[in-house]
Amino acid sequence: MRILKTAHLIFPLFCISLFGTKCLAQERVTVEQDARFEQLLAEKRRINPSITVNDRFKIQIFYGENDKARKTLSDFKKEFKTIDGTIVFESPTYKVWVGSFRSRFEAEKSLADIRKKYPNALLIKANK
Repeated sequence: MRILKTAHLIFPLFCISLFGTKCLAQERVTVEQDARFEQLLAEKRRINPSITVNDRFKIQIFYGENDKARKTLSDFKKEFKTIDGTIVFESPTYKVWVGSFRSRFEAEKSLADIRKKYPNALLIKANK
């Protein structure tokens, strides 16, 4: 019985002494980042301030890849000059939100016109 108790104590002590020395070591790490990373951060900083924090209704006309979202927003602004729009990034997709309507009734009126060109458009209440 004494041999088993001693064996149970020796193994954990051996493991702690063997692996414990490596846990205390610290290494200096140098991180090299791609220059495109800074461009991406600058783009995100540019896009994020355009998102308003409010309880207004918006219309989502697109979600998908960045290039297609930009093209969709550009096309939308050419056709609907009086309605503002923005691109919102929610990983991993980009969403195109347009309008800023105070009431649901006002938003639904615009949604009917927008659905003629963008049949998949949907009404959302932004809470960002």
